[in-house]
Amino acid sequence: NSSQTRTLSFFLGGFPAWETTQMWSAVPLCSTYLLALLGNLTVLSVIKAEQSLHAPMYLLLAMLAVADLGLSTSTVPTMLMMLWLEAREISFGTCLAQMFFIHTFTDIESAVILAMAFDRYVAICHPLRYSSILTNSVTTKICVAIIVRTALVQFPLPILLTRLCFTGVSKLSHPYCLHPDIIKHADSDTRVNSTYGLFVLLSTLGLDLLFVLLSYLLILKTILNIATWRERLKALHTCISHICAVLLFFIPMICLSMMHRFGKHVSPQAYTFTANLHFFAPPILNPVVYSLKTKQIRRRILRMLCQR
Repeated sequence: NSSQTRTLSFFLGGFPAWETTQMWSAVPLCSTYLLALLGNLTVLSVIKAEQSLHAPMYLLLAMLAVADLGLSTSTVPTMLMMLWLEAREISFGTCLAQMFFIHTFTDIESAVILAMAFDRYVAICHPLRYSSILTNSVTTKICVAIIVRTALVQFPLPILLTRLCFTGVSKLSHPYCLHPDIIKHADSDTRVNSTYGLFVLLSTLGLDLLFVLLSYLLILKTILNIATWRERLKALHTCISHICAVLLFFIPMICLSMMHRFGKHVSPQAYTFTANLHFFAPPILNPVVYSLKTKQIRRRILRMLCQR
């Protein structure tokens, strides 16, 4: 519509409980970002340096660490700029780029978690065929397929957003750009955008979660058929790290999606807390969980520390 003008920028939402202490609020935020960088880069360096870790399970773990790094780096810089420099304004193009990378790394992490669930399924349900089913070449093809799938479904999102008209001041709910948050401020018909966004959510995160649950149902069925409790606990123990990754990633994501779709009267504090939990908890805690529960990684880290 020629009578409408597109807003060339958005104003990022703040941290409702931190408005009076913005400068000090950036300190824990920066600390969590540095912890996420340190943890994931440590996991990547250990996997690269240790020849025995060049196996399917650890290749997937390395890709999970890359996704966590990408997710943190896509969100934290704008938050720190807003808190330290009070730079709340973000251009339309920058906002679309940030949205694309946030959703891309989110989908990659979801798909990697599904691939790791398949790895645990094969290891427990078909242990004798594990080395023949999941080879390094098969794992590499899985990683390439994850990237291709994510690029194909995410690429239309910013293109569809350029069709919309934004007028007036558009203040986002979060200190970063998310697709459901952006389309709420459009003054034109958003049915195509909303429908495609829901399709992307269900065909990636929703489908991944469904197959993860199916994998664990089959794993649980196999574990219950094992004769002794000691062997059952031993088999279940190999899945603890992955179960933690599933819970850390999917529970905040589901809550955030439900808030965007149905939570019209949800407080800003609840939005901010859930969104930040979704983007900060996995990058920080995944390296800790896998380092503590994976003997090879733990030994390599201790060896590196002892040498220093």
